[in-house]
Amino acid sequence: MSGPAGPVSWPEGKSSAASFSFDIDAESAVLWRAPQNAHRMSVISHQAYGPLVGVPRLLGLLDKHRIRSTFFVPGYTAHRYPSVVRDIVAAGHEIAHHGYLHEQPTGLSATEEAVALDRGLEALEEVAGVRPVGYRAPMWDLSWRTPALLAARDFLYDSSLMAADHPCELEVGPDAPRSVVEIPIQWALDDWEQFCFLPDISGSGLIETPAKARELWQAEFEGLRSVGGCWVLTNHPFLSGRPSRAHQLDELMGHVNSCADVWVASLEEIARHIRGLGLDPRSVEFPSGPEN
Repeated sequence: MSGPAGPVSWPEGKSSAASFSFDIDAESAVLWRAPQNAHRMSVISHQAYGPLVGVPRLLGLLDKHRIRSTFFVPGYTAHRYPSVVRDIVAAGHEIAHHGYLHEQPTGLSATEEAVALDRGLEALEEVAGVRPVGYRAPMWDLSWRTPALLAARDFLYDSSLMAADHPCELEVGPDAPRSVVEIPIQWALDDWEQFCFLPDISGSGLIETPAKARELWQAEFEGLRSVGGCWVLTNHPFLSGRPSRAHQLDELMGHVNSCADVWVASLEEIARHIRGLGLDPRSVEFPSGPEN
């Protein structure tokens, strides 16, 4: 199967792109605005499973399939699990920004959002020895001012928005030094909705089978492949790092890798390819929001 040519040309004669990405939220996802959760040992153990068990297992899968991935790491996670983050770097994967304490940008003032960005940058440089070029908003909850803040800090790309099937150059305002590449995501391609349940914190209590989750993700893959799009899967090691789920992810990686017309790459590689195309951001300008 080979999809039709889309608005983006992919390298090496490929007709679509795919990327496996991971958000290492760990404890940060349950502590922001709820520090009392630190006293809930079971909750904390659920989140700690990600860096302690899930990440090593997932790194093994990525190595097996020779896939270079993107790991979005909150600064708090980097400080709490420095050796885990360094293992990701040593394995050749991209480290990207995911806030400091998993702070949702829409719940912050402009000053607070800038501070969270800078704290996260400092933590990742300190622990991983890299200055990330990619950003994903915690809870995928980008504020209207976030893209300009990213451009001012020389970020290459963001992966938090949902208005397209293909990456584009996002115009972020007349005062920004340059545009930001936007690599779209969507809720159907997130394991949180499939597997996450924490009493009084998140989820409905319905936990799907790994086979059903894989069926959904593979259907979305084939759909985006058919339109020459960019399929981005988001997994959390504390969820998809569990054995039965990792088994299905292993099968999915094998399927995606077997498609000769699909370019499998990290988000940084995809963003650099899009930047190299020289797309005019004015031709794909995103509607302006209510905030200036």
